[in-house]
Amino acid sequence: LLICYRKPKTKRAKRFLEKREPKLNENTKNAMLIKGGNANLTVTEVLKDIYAVKKPFAVLYKRKNITRPFEDQTSLEFFSKKSDCSLFLFGSHNKKRPNNLIIGRMFDYHVLDMIELGVEKFVSLKDIKNSKCPEGTKPMLIFAGDVFDVNEEYRRLKSLLIDFFRGPTVPSIRLAGLEYVLHFTAVDGKIYMRSYKVLLKKSGCKIPRIELEEMGPSLDLVMRRTHLASDDLYKLSLKQPKGLKPKKKKNISHDVFGTTYGRIHMQKQDLSKLQTRKMKGLKKRPAEKSAEDGGVTPKKSKSA
Repeated sequence: LLICYRKPKTKRAKRFLEKREPKLNENTKNAMLIKGGNANLTVTEVLKDIYAVKKPFAVLYKRKNITRPFEDQTSLEFFSKKSDCSLFLFGSHNKKRPNNLIIGRMFDYHVLDMIELGVEKFVSLKDIKNSKCPEGTKPMLIFAGDVFDVNEEYRRLKSLLIDFFRGPTVPSIRLAGLEYVLHFTAVDGKIYMRSYKVLLKKSGCKIPRIELEEMGPSLDLVMRRTHLASDDLYKLSLKQPKGLKPKKKKNISHDVFGTTYGRIHMQKQDLSKLQTRKMKGLKKRPAEKSAEDGGVTPKKSKSA
C-alpha cells in the first residue's frame, strides 16, 4: 500500500500539522461533550455544567447525534479525529436507561475504555447561589471509598475521572491557586460527585483557616455498563517513550536514613612524585634532590 503525504501549502496548515504530530510531552487532553439524539433537559444541563468546569480544554457539540457508543463507535472516532480530542462524554436518555452518561477515552483515535453512568440526582451550577471559580482553574481531586482500590471497574473509573478532570500539568503552584475541589465518594453502589470552592480565612498565623463552600454541579451516579480495554492494550497505552524515562545513575547508593553515597573510580597514582611543599623556603635543595636520586651532580666548570 503506497501512501502519499502532501506538504502543507500554507503556514496555517503547517502549524495545524505540527500541533497534531507526536510529541515527547503530550498536550493537555481535550474532551468532547456530545448530546445524543434523545437527550432530555437534565442530560443537556449536565453536559453544559461539565463543559463549564472543563473549559477551555473541551468542545461542546450542541446538535443532537443519533449514535450508540456501545454498539457502534465509528462516529466517536470520527469526532475524535475532527476535534483532536482524546476524552469524551456522551449523554442520552431513554426508557430503559434514563439520564444516561457515557464517559470514555481514546487511544490512537480508537475507543480504549468507556463506562456508562446513570444520573439519579442532579443540582446544576445555577441552582447553587454561591461564588464560582474562574474559568480554567485546575481542580484538586479527592477520592473516598475503598472500592476505588479494590474493584477493577471502579479502579478504571477512578483513572478515567483523573484523566478527564486533571487539567494541564504545571511546574509549580501557589496557595491562592488551590481554590477548587472535586470530591468523588463511592459507597453502597453509588458514586457521589461534589464540587467545592476553597475559602482561605484569617487564622492569626501563617497557615490560613480553610473552609469549603459548595459550588456545583452536584451529581449522584450509579454505574451501569462498562467497556474496558484488555490488559495488553491498556499497558500499551501507558507505555512512555524512551526520552522521558529517567536515566539510571551508576555508583550511587542510599542508606536507611536517605543519605546518598557516591563511588568514585580513580587510576593508581604515584605518590612519590606528589608535590606537597609549596612555600619557597621549604623547597628542596639540589643536594637533597641528588641524594634522593642516589647520585652526585657534578659541579659545573667555570669558563676561562
